[in-house]
Amino acid sequence: MPLIPEEPPIHESVPGPRVSPAAGRTAQTPRPVPGPGLRPATGRPGRPGPQRGPAATPVQRSPRDAAKSPASTSGPQIQLIPAPAEGALDAAEEAVDLLLDSGRAPHDVLVLTTGDQHPWAAHELSFGEESYWAQHDARDDVFYADAAVAGRAAGRPVVVVAVNGGADDAAIRALPAAMAKAGVLLIICGDPQRINALIGAGV
Repeated sequence: MPLIPEEPPIHESVPGPRVSPAAGRTAQTPRPVPGPGLRPATGRPGRPGPQRGPAATPVQRSPRDAAKSPASTSGPQIQLIPAPAEGALDAAEEAVDLLLDSGRAPHDVLVLTTGDQHPWAAHELSFGEESYWAQHDARDDVFYADAAVAGRAAGRPVVVVAVNGGADDAAIRALPAAMAKAGVLLIICGDPQRINALIGAGV
């Protein structure tokens, strides 16, 4: 008789909950992003979608790292994060989170988009370009811009490009511009086939 009441506690103490969250998508667990309030939570609407496993894998998978030797002085290291065009912005946001979590200062990062504007940029531009570019000049946080105006943005140690649509000729111009702006690291998020085609066409 004493065995019957003991069985439920033993069953409940089995470490099952560790398995169920992974299967049940805990991607919506909020992660604090360092830095002042220039990147409001509303600027990251698509975060839950792109989580496809351990958070660290996208930035660490860098097919081009082997091709670019650290000893090369011709430009920054290049990392490619494969993502469909509609998921490129989310992949870029995840890359930014990983950079900040690893200790990179927010003002070290510039994010460029080839298609739709990042929601933060669209929101800030609604207050006027002067206010928007004043935040860029203040260098207080991650800055988001359309790749078409990349020439106006100052260089930063890390540039993240979301190839999230846009005309091919605009994207072709965006990639070398982003490379010129990146001091040590260029992260390109998008469809690898399209990116390779763009690079072959003019980068």
